[in-house]
Formats: sequence, C-alpha cells, structure tokens
Amino acid sequence: MSSTEQSGSRAAAPYEVPPTGRSRAGEGETLRSVSLPGLTLSVRGRPAARAGLPAALYVHGLGGSSQNWSLLMRELADAVDGEALDLPGFGHSPPPDDGNYSVSGHARAVIRYLDASGRGPVHLFGNSLGGAIATRVAAVRPDLVRTLTLVSPALPELRPQRTAIPTALLAVPGATAVFGRLTRHWTAERRTREVLALCYGDPASVSQEDFEAAVAEYERRLALPYFWDSLARSARGIVNAYTLGGQHALWRQAERVLAPTLLVYGGRDRLVSFRMARRASAAFRDARLLALPDAGHVAMMEYPEAVADAFRELLRDTELQDIDTGRG
Repeated sequence: MSSTEQSGSRAAAPYEVPPTGRSRAGEGETLRSVSLPGLTLSVRGRPAARAGLPAALYVHGLGGSSQNWSLLMRELADAVDGEALDLPGFGHSPPPDDGNYSVSGHARAVIRYLDASGRGPVHLFGNSLGGAIATRVAAVRPDLVRTLTLVSPALPELRPQRTAIPTALLAVPGATAVFGRLTRHWTAERRTREVLALCYGDPASVSQEDFEAAVAEYERRLALPYFWDSLARSARGIVNAYTLGGQHALWRQAERVLAPTLLVYGGRDRLVSFRMARRASAAFRDARLLALPDAGHVAMMEYPEAVADAFRELLRDTELQDIDTGRG
C-alpha cells in the first residue's frame, strides 16, 4: 500500500481496517469462539431470515476482520445462512499455534472450520487476501464450495499498481518496524483516515459514527502484541503465493475451480487493478463479472446492495441448474 493523494499524507497505513461498526457483535449478529486443534477462530454470524436457507461463509482481507462483511451479511440474510471468520491473528482470533500465515495456512484454517462445522458445501465469499484464500479452498476442496464470490481478489499481477507496491514491501523483514518508526506520532484518527483513503472509492461516504468505531477498533488492534507480526507474515504469505508455480500457482488453481463464480471489481481500487477483471473472467471457467466503476477495494462495504443483487442472481441460476441436473 502506498501514499494517498491527499495533501500532507506521507504513507498510508499498510493494512486494511475499514470501518465496519462495533468491535464486538453488531445489532442482530452473534459472535462466538470455535476451538480447533492448533487454532481458535472467532466466528461472526447473522441468523437467517428463515430456516433451511443455504450456508454461506465470508473471508476477509489483509488486516481486516469478519466485520468487513456485516453489511453484506445483513443484505443477504433473506437468501443465505451466513457466517464470517476472523482469520488466525486477525479480528478477535488469536494467532495460530504453528505461526503459519501463508495463503495455504489460512486456507487450511477455513477448510478445517468447514469440515468441523459440517456446513459445506457453502456459498464462499472472499475479499482481497480472502479472495486468494477462497480460490485455493475452492480448487483443492470442491466438495466444500457451491458458489464462489470474489471481491477484488488478491491474485498475482505482473505489473501491480504503484499504490499496491508498499503492501508487498511489508513482506520484507523489518519493514513493519521501519513503518512504525516513521508513523510513531500518528494518531489513530489519522491512521484510520489514511486507510479509508486507500480502501474506499469515496472515503467521504463513511459516516462519522462508523469512522469513530473504526478508530476505536484500530486502537484495540494496535494494542495486541501480535498485531504487526500477523500482518507482516500474512503479507509475506501473499507475496510467496504469487511466486509459486505449477499446480500451486493461484491462477492455475483459479482454472481448476468448478464452482460458479461471481467476480466483483471496483474502478477506483488502489490495491487490485481493475484491468485484472478481464484475466480473472477468462481464468475461472464459470464466471460472471460485476464491475462497479466508483467502488474501491471493499465493494461489499461501499455497495452492499449491488453485490447482494448480483449474488442473488448467481444463487437463482445455480439453484435452477441444480434442479435441471437433479441436485436440487
């Protein structure tokens, strides 16, 4: 991540913590802790509008949390029974026992939760890093994924945007310490504004209430002893995943995904180039595209209604296909 275009900005906070409401369960949500061998996951849920709805699972991006999905979960409560994970080391989930923050490590955490919960196959959602994780899950465990929805997925770019390069630099040992020294005088309010300018197409659309909640959440996370370590190691995991070849390459795995896929890209995304929409549409074998010209990196937060409508179309088409093939 990089400097914003705002006057006086020197360097944007190198992680994604957009405002998402309160740090604990929001209105109508539940929050619980799930213990699995080697890791503990915080799981945010929103009760479905009625019994019998299909299960959905939401996976956030680098430095984000399950709260990033609260708006979309609310929009889709009439269509799916949704849950959102805090990945190990993020949100309210403690670090994994093995310290593995690779894309594969995060994917294994998602798979282990789905296996343990018995909720699969789910409608799987992922944003940014979560999009790369969800792609890997769908490729290696197609039995767990009914549809795949990817919002600005972090898939390898040969020529990344200039504004995305500092994210990769987080993978360099000692980079977070340098950033910490450079920004030691920054207030939580300034850090939050920098992140909003980076992640949102229109940062001014954020309400004062949500901004204040984001600042409070930012302060909470900064106090965690593992905050910078989990961030740096996960950033390193993304960079390493970009360099893998053969069957483990993310684009190769995208080609293996069998699930119908909805791709969501924002025209004002400073982290994942809008031009990648074309390549992703060609890579996923059963893909459809939602292009939002004014959206930034977190379209599910800026335009939850539009993303929800596009997913409902995917869900209807998938259910009709299930009936035609005898799966429904």
